[in-house]
Amino acid sequence: MTNEKRTPRGMWIVAILVVLLLILHQDNWLWHDDTLVLGFLPIGLFWHLCLSVAACLTWWLATVIAWPGDDDVQSEEEVAS
Repeated sequence: MTNEKRTPRGMWIVAILVVLLLILHQDNWLWHDDTLVLGFLPIGLFWHLCLSVAACLTWWLATVIAWPGDDDVQSEEEVAS
C-alpha cells in the first residue's frame, strides 16, 4: 500500500463518516416500533446490525485512507544502501 491514497481530504471523509455513525447510533425513533424484519428480527436490532456493518466498512476505509505507509520498510532499504 502506498501513501498516495493518504490525503487530507480522505481523512476528512472518514471523520465525517464517524460523526455520521455516531448520530445514526441514536435511534430514538425505533424504540417503540414492533415491526419484524424477515419475520423474526426486531427493527431496532436490524438497525444496529446495519450500523455495525457500516462501522466495519468505515473502519476498513479509514485503514485504507488514513493508515501510515510502510515507513519502516523504506527506512530499512535506505540503511542497506
